[in-house]
Amino acid sequence: MTDVEAVRSAQAAPTVGSRRAWFGLAVLLLPVLLVSMDISVLFLAMPTLTVDLDPSAAQQLWILDIYGFLIAGLLITMGNLGDRIGRRNILLVGATIFGIASVVAAFAPSAAVLIVARALMGVGGATLLPSSLALISTLFPNARERAAAIGVWTAFFAGGSAVGPIIGGVLLHQFWWGSVFLINIPVLLILLAFGPFVLPEHRAGVLGPLDLPSVALSIGGILPLVYGVKHAAANGIDAESVLISLLGVLILTVFVRRQRTLDEPLLDLRLFSRAGFSVAIGSSLVGMMSLAAMSYLTSIYLQSVTGRDPLAAALLGIPMAVAVFIFSMSGARVGHRFGTRNTFVFALIASAVGNLMLLGVGVHGGLGWYLAGSTIAGIGYGLAFTLVSDVAVSSVPAERAGSAVGISETSFELGNALGLALLGSLAALIFRSGGDFAATLGETIHESGDNAALIESARESFVSGMHIATAVGATLLIAMAMIARFASPARVRSNAGAAH
Repeated sequence: MTDVEAVRSAQAAPTVGSRRAWFGLAVLLLPVLLVSMDISVLFLAMPTLTVDLDPSAAQQLWILDIYGFLIAGLLITMGNLGDRIGRRNILLVGATIFGIASVVAAFAPSAAVLIVARALMGVGGATLLPSSLALISTLFPNARERAAAIGVWTAFFAGGSAVGPIIGGVLLHQFWWGSVFLINIPVLLILLAFGPFVLPEHRAGVLGPLDLPSVALSIGGILPLVYGVKHAAANGIDAESVLISLLGVLILTVFVRRQRTLDEPLLDLRLFSRAGFSVAIGSSLVGMMSLAAMSYLTSIYLQSVTGRDPLAAALLGIPMAVAVFIFSMSGARVGHRFGTRNTFVFALIASAVGNLMLLGVGVHGGLGWYLAGSTIAGIGYGLAFTLVSDVAVSSVPAERAGSAVGISETSFELGNALGLALLGSLAALIFRSGGDFAATLGETIHESGDNAALIESARESFVSGMHIATAVGATLLIAMAMIARFASPARVRSNAGAAH
């Protein structure tokens, strides 16, 4: 099949609203749910995993972070690659890699092996998100049907992040920590069995070869920068953290300059000249930073501070998961009714208010503040994340949808990783400054013996760190809301109109 024939074949894919198109969407939701769940499923598993594998404090962060970092570093590349070699092809290859790595992670005998397996899962996951969302534009060429489909897609993506700890808690109540990875296998087998028959292939014949130097520069810039930040948080600011961070900034600067000179850049910087697109990317980055930090810290709080088991802690996350899912489904309609700019502002403020309500949580009380705050934050996150996906797909021609989606999903994944690295490390710094504690609260409790005073002091110090980290997250959300509020009104409305 020639490139022109491939494009025509994609355009002749299932008609709008057809049964096959909606069945294709159902299949696309499977990898989305898995990737988003794997972002957060380890939050509840970390305490039991720590006992079995005995990872160092740095290894614990890498177990959580390496998955999101590699996804963030490769999403733009994989989105562009899918535009060239076929979005269905790269989706199925990525699913295979993801499944194999999941098995390795489930039976990892050491922390080092688990980190490597999580890295491979990140490589596979980076192919799944941009190709699945970009294929929606092929399945649903009509703007209104596409907006509805994106709402469903985003609900499963955002809902998966929220429901991951819940499913993890149920599994950990019955099985060992590796079971949170094995649940990926049957879902991926369904995708591999039905994907070739219900998903249309789409490749853009007008694009040139992938710019490999840009690929190397994008990955080579993101990873050193994040590592430098993590090193500074764990060991204090020293020459090593400064030099590595500066190296990452330098490489990213070269990457950006290179993109300005290419006819077909890996990262199309022209998209950021649109106010709506820039607001969307900023909102997803800040939103995921605050959500990741809040989810991670409250999971530890519910277990190590309040003494709940993983299942009981997971059940307390249900109100937030329901709020995220419901408002993700309705986000596109709300944006169409009230305007993209106004909806972004409301969503970001609601998320900030929810985070600030966690200041009412204490060592011996305040559970109601957690339930109310997480639910209100879930409403804001659900609305914002739907609009981000809608703007990304609607802002470019179909042949560049993969690369545009890669940018938006990179902001999601990078936000998640930075939330853990920056806000999570901030909480850890404040915790350790509160006394002569071990590297983490879990280790401190495990090594304390019967020293009730030490445990109480450690729990108070952790709650203080959680308060400050979530307050910083709320401050970032409010700042982003102000940026969205004063962005060019006409251009933001124009993007909303294009989406609908």
